[in-house]
Amino acid sequence: MAAITASMVAELRAKTDAPMMECKKALTEAEGDMAKAEELLRVKLGSKAGKASSRVTAEGVVTSFISGNTGALLEVNCETDFVTKNDSFLALAQAAAKLVAEHNPASIEALGALAYEQDSFGPTLEDVRKGLIGKIGENMSFRRFKRFDGAHKLAAYLHGTRIGVLVEFDGDETAAKDVAMHVAAMKPVALTSADVPADLIEKERSVAAAKAAESGKPADIVTKMVEGSVQKYLKEVSLFDQTFVKNDKQTVEQMLKAANTKVASFTLYVVGEGIEKKVDDFAAEVAAQVAAAKQTA
Repeated sequence: MAAITASMVAELRAKTDAPMMECKKALTEAEGDMAKAEELLRVKLGSKAGKASSRVTAEGVVTSFISGNTGALLEVNCETDFVTKNDSFLALAQAAAKLVAEHNPASIEALGALAYEQDSFGPTLEDVRKGLIGKIGENMSFRRFKRFDGAHKLAAYLHGTRIGVLVEFDGDETAAKDVAMHVAAMKPVALTSADVPADLIEKERSVAAAKAAESGKPADIVTKMVEGSVQKYLKEVSLFDQTFVKNDKQTVEQMLKAANTKVASFTLYVVGEGIEKKVDDFAAEVAAQVAAAKQTA
């Protein structure tokens, strides 16, 4: 039987990121064959990936890719903030954004079926995702993407890795990038007040009506109060009506006009937005364990 040296174990660990003892066991089973040992670990990591696949992924990154007038914005999720700094995870996210732009997949499933290899995993993006789940030990998933491919130019802004914006525009690139940064900061829901979704308006109208009803004022005054609140809300969430973050003396629309620039659309992604995160109550968990111990005593 081939001697398993410390350097061999270290080399396999560097390739797979598996625990030292697991690397040694795999090398022993493979009789020192590095390639076979790596494959054995991949099989084991695959089962580990299966166990991780049910865990909530509310952390992650937003990444973008632009080539000419074609681009993509993508959100990839994981379980903890720690993994968002992992080079392999970041490489996967960036590669996926590029694949979206270049191949125009119709869905997350179609994206996963595209050819891609990384960290000895493949031959598809989905295979790499599953492989990295096992290697890193956390669940991760492609959540959503938006692809752009038209007559307009594109500008992107990433605030760290948690907030991403992609803007379609015609005109000055600096002004467009300023708008992307503004969107990341102020989070408008539409370009204009006419574009704000009806359900959001009705929700705001309902809240305003409840508040106005408590005033005890006449019905006609209450109606005006509600309408005033709704109009104020529309200006606050409409990009063109918002006060520009770099100059509080002008709106975004005024800034764009001065720069002879037009914005056709924007997409804003915030990591984990709308995902219910699991909150661990350590004190309650300990209390439950103590109670269970008393029952069995």
